[in-house]
Amino acid sequence: MTTHRRWWGLAALSLAVLALGFDLTILNVALTTLSTDLDASTSALQWIVDAYVLVFAALLLPAGMLGDRYGRRRLLLAGLAVFGAASLGGAYATGTGGVIAARAAMGVGAAILVPMSMSLLTVLFPPAERTRAVAVWSASMAIGLPFGPLLGGWLLEHFWWGSVFLVNVPVALLAAVAAVAFLPASRDTAAPPLDVPGALLSAAGLAALVFGVIEAPVRGWGDPLVLGTLAGAVVVLAGFVRWERRRDRPLVDLALFGDALFRRPVITAVWATLMMAGLLFVLPQYLQAVRGHGTLATGVRMIPMLAGLLVGSAVTERLTRRLGRDAVMAAGLAVVAAGFGLGTLSAPGSGDAFTAAWLAVAGIGFGLALIPAMDGVLARLPDGRTGSGSGLVQALRQTGAALGVAGLGSVLSAVYRDRVDGDAIGADVARAVRTGDAELLAAARDAYTTGMAVVLGGCALASAALAALLAARRADAPESGDEHAAR
Repeated sequence: MTTHRRWWGLAALSLAVLALGFDLTILNVALTTLSTDLDASTSALQWIVDAYVLVFAALLLPAGMLGDRYGRRRLLLAGLAVFGAASLGGAYATGTGGVIAARAAMGVGAAILVPMSMSLLTVLFPPAERTRAVAVWSASMAIGLPFGPLLGGWLLEHFWWGSVFLVNVPVALLAAVAAVAFLPASRDTAAPPLDVPGALLSAAGLAALVFGVIEAPVRGWGDPLVLGTLAGAVVVLAGFVRWERRRDRPLVDLALFGDALFRRPVITAVWATLMMAGLLFVLPQYLQAVRGHGTLATGVRMIPMLAGLLVGSAVTERLTRRLGRDAVMAAGLAVVAAGFGLGTLSAPGSGDAFTAAWLAVAGIGFGLALIPAMDGVLARLPDGRTGSGSGLVQALRQTGAALGVAGLGSVLSAVYRDRVDGDAIGADVARAVRTGDAELLAAARDAYTTGMAVVLGGCALASAALAALLAARRADAPESGDEHAAR
């Protein structure tokens, strides 16, 4: 394949995952509108957001396996078709049930798209060019996360609520046309028979795990349903591991985790994703409820993190060649720790310049950590199993994202409620403004800022510790040599 055609193929993949990236966060700014226009309850609003994440995480592993067997481009096109059709259905749904169903169907499409697009990178690009390609692909998805609230806020100011769904349709169509024109057909001709029991066990276990994590902040970590669901997830996933170990050609090659050059990038990618998801949950509430910005203004003020991420992504290829992958991942996590550490100094009255500075630093760190991590994962996946391997890594990342939102959100909530006798920052600020209670308003904003500092500080310490561990283990010989040594 010519260089020109390869990069156009990458553009098609990047366009597809860009839509998925902002779709993970675009609805966060539309919930109030949906509550009013569709008379949606709090529970319904929660599932409008969570149905997508739950199905997405649960189906990533089986979808990756299907791509290896039946063709990665074919599955990519199927994923785009499902995602686009579900988005169209969501835009014109007449009730919350229809919107939730559409979001679940969008999760099916996303679960197909992500591992297929990631595995096609190994088909399109040789190792010498893959780091740059992974940087573009990863940045496209990461850009969508902070871009979601910005785009959602603009759409809601100019159009009706269905526009946050409808915007996906032309993107999916354009990506499908580009995929047909520029992506090669690719599959594993020696793929094993479908591992139906393994697929069912992995989907059920991941669905139960993500469901429990989603419900924990709402019901409490000690709630019987949460505990029962999480315990069931552990049992089912343990059964999945046992089943996979007995198969000659498993759905997931668990031996990969015995390879340090695979394990370390996976840990880095999952931890960086957890922190980014947690930040994107904590920060908008700080900017809106504490600082008093609207939805569109909040999206604008998250741009420095996006800019930092692009800067970090742009320099990873050169740094990785000079310093080695582990050193760059370690540096990235250290920079994230520095950015989060600065963020702990935030106050209710902090200016935009200070917030922009620490977000930009954190964004640079995310770019430096995530790009070499994803490239390292692809380098160690066996030929012909990139679909299932990519599905595994993305399933772990999505589970990490759910844990980041639930776990860090729970910590923040605990700190907040320890200082304010109220419900949540948004409700308390709205009540204080409505009643003119200046004391409650100040207390709520101070409490939330304190909780955010605790969350950011804990993440900074953990990131610094992981960075130190990676820096101490960076001397593996294959890292600077042939990336295909393990293939």
